Amino acid sequence: MDRAREACGVVGVYAPGEDVARVAFFGLFSLQHRGQESAGIATADGRHLRVHTHMGLVGQAFREEELQRLSGHIAIGHTRYSTMGSSRIENAQPLLVSGPNGELALAHNGNVINVLQLRSELASWGCSFTSSTDSEVIAYLLAHAPGKDWGERVGYMMRRLQGAYALVVLTPDSLMAIKDPLGVRPLCLGKLNGGWIVASESCAIDHVGAEYIREIRPGEAVLIDARGPRVIYQAPEAYRKLCVFELIYFARPDSVLDDSLIYNVRLKMGAQLAREHPVKADVVIGIPDSATAAAVGYARESGIPYADGLMKNRYVGRTFIQPDQRIRDLGVQLKFNPLPAILSGKRVVVVDDSIVRGTTTPHVVSLLRRGGAQEVHMRICAPPIQWPCHFGVDMATRRELIAANKTVPEIREAIGADSLGYLSVEGLLKAVGGGKESFCTACFTGNYPIPVQLEMDKLALEQEIPSVIGSEDLRLS
Repeated sequence: MDRAREACGVVGVYAPGEDVARVAFFGLFSLQHRGQESAGIATADGRHLRVHTHMGLVGQAFREEELQRLSGHIAIGHTRYSTMGSSRIENAQPLLVSGPNGELALAHNGNVINVLQLRSELASWGCSFTSSTDSEVIAYLLAHAPGKDWGERVGYMMRRLQGAYALVVLTPDSLMAIKDPLGVRPLCLGKLNGGWIVASESCAIDHVGAEYIREIRPGEAVLIDARGPRVIYQAPEAYRKLCVFELIYFARPDSVLDDSLIYNVRLKMGAQLAREHPVKADVVIGIPDSATAAAVGYARESGIPYADGLMKNRYVGRTFIQPDQRIRDLGVQLKFNPLPAILSGKRVVVVDDSIVRGTTTPHVVSLLRRGGAQEVHMRICAPPIQWPCHFGVDMATRRELIAANKTVPEIREAIGADSLGYLSVEGLLKAVGGGKESFCTACFTGNYPIPVQLEMDKLALEQEIPSVIGSEDLRLS
């Protein structure tokens, strides 16, 4: 659909006696919705770090023999959607670097906005970059940070970085989980038998049979080693600005975030949307899968029956075979198929999570009309997106955002709907149970939690990296 692209997913495991690479693999498998471009795992055994990265889905990135080679009792993993740097093997994570503080591997979800300045400074220190990502800049900064221990080094790193970062860091004998002082991207802690796990979402903790403990706090760094987990640094200026799009779209419905089940939060969004934009209709449907819960909430609040009016092919985009022109022309019909028995002759409310560029939504409206819908009323769980994201979401540039260039009536006309209603910012915050001081809503309001001078080009570092060397990378040390 025409929506914001995924953020990345990270996982970390400290579990002596467990097959940590396998645990990390299945943790990443449950975070696949956060990124589908590349995946990787790094492990440590007390002395050596081993890293394997590969392009494609998690299930495509690893074979049994590769997991077996990733020995050790500590692991980190990453599944990527590119928000800084293009989709190529050099940018796949975890990234392995060395410095005065030793060798470390790092996986990152987020975006650093002062990356150009930091990269130039680190290059003058002798750092040699092989990727075009801000993640490598973070890794080198930590590997070179002054301080007698990891707490002091993390403190130095946080004082230098501007932007969003949820990090898992692997050293030969420890695992670190670090969240930026704004807490923009999610990261949580769980207990795994006699060990520990950290992950972007609690669904990953659930899937490997671990027990969810708590979220990593904004500005907090937790180190896990033979002594167990302990807080080694807490930024004094930390305050929460969680990305509200995690609740609208990114996080899985079965994840817990901010002590709330995402499914229930989306039910509340749909109910609030029904209160703000009621309409006479015969059926409510949701764009699967992220808007399904909100559609149920809209139906319950409005009293209009809910039904599945679109079936989704969940494997579209997961093949390397290019479609021919005839198949390409089918467009959104490759992903969705309408159910005429549900839609025919009906006034249909369609609930979706967002409209970004407005390029795909008209095709969905047309598809529903071809399925027999008499009227199509679009209801959107996000307010109009008028500003790009600089903190880890590929949200398009401002000139590409339809709501930055058209009024709501003009958007309604452009997508071909009979009516269009967006959830208000106030209604969204009411549904998620927090005020504007608790969430980043910059993509709706333009009020960024950190001042942003210019739009960051995601390929800003691209021209400086070497050519692609292959489709797979295995580094052993």
